[in-house]
Amino acid sequence: MSAQAVLQQESHPVRTTGAKLRLTRRGRVVFGFLATVLLAGLLALIATFAAPQALASVGAAGQGSDQQFHYVVVQPGASLWSLATELDPEADPRDLVAEIVQLNQLDGSGIEAGDAIAVPLRYSDSPAVFQSEELAA
Repeated sequence: MSAQAVLQQESHPVRTTGAKLRLTRRGRVVFGFLATVLLAGLLALIATFAAPQALASVGAAGQGSDQQFHYVVVQPGASLWSLATELDPEADPRDLVAEIVQLNQLDGSGIEAGDAIAVPLRYSDSPAVFQSEELAA
């Protein structure tokens, strides 16, 4: 190597240390968005696997394993509204209809004749209500 090449090398030393990464504002936004999406996905995955166990433990704690439901058999022409007014004429039928829909995990308020619809246990004294053993027989 010539003396001039050696002088040029010495005047422009090569950096061997790690260079800092500089992000623009848009780069920071993109990385922030990706981190948020990854965190949300991780939380959704955890919730997916934890939910069945949590629901089972709530069901086991809230109800005994020998819990019996009481049912009403839907007659032709009956609706959830008519069932609600028959079970409790004094109560607001909207509240009881909402409770029956939630208890039976119905998609809507449509029911068909012959369906066995579970009702809250407080209506077990009603003459239209059957226990599960009576329905099986």
